[in-house]
Amino acid sequence: MEARSRQRQDIEQAYQIQARAAVEGAARGAAIGLGLAILGHYLWPVFRRQTLAFKAFLTSGCTIAGLTFGAENALLAHEAVKRKEENLIRREARIDLARQGLVGTETEIAKWRAARGL
Repeated sequence: MEARSRQRQDIEQAYQIQARAAVEGAARGAAIGLGLAILGHYLWPVFRRQTLAFKAFLTSGCTIAGLTFGAENALLAHEAVKRKEENLIRREARIDLARQGLVGTETEIAKWRAARGL
């Protein structure tokens, strides 16, 4: 049961990280899109003749791209950190189990973790 609890906590933590990064990425993308739309409006006559709806569409596209890329990059970074932590724990477990003369199977590693509260 403890493994499920830990998994739920990891999922919730990943969700929080991804949501926060998505908001930051969306804000960054919106600022870039709006800035480019303003520059395009004042510097390029063809863009100035476009409708406000089209300019808003381009700005919202930048916002959505920022949201998507920000959330994905944050989640990938979080998963890499979690994977590295998990590999370190598993390596330590295998070494400790080998010292005891046991093979580091999944079951033995799970028992080792339970004994240490990891």
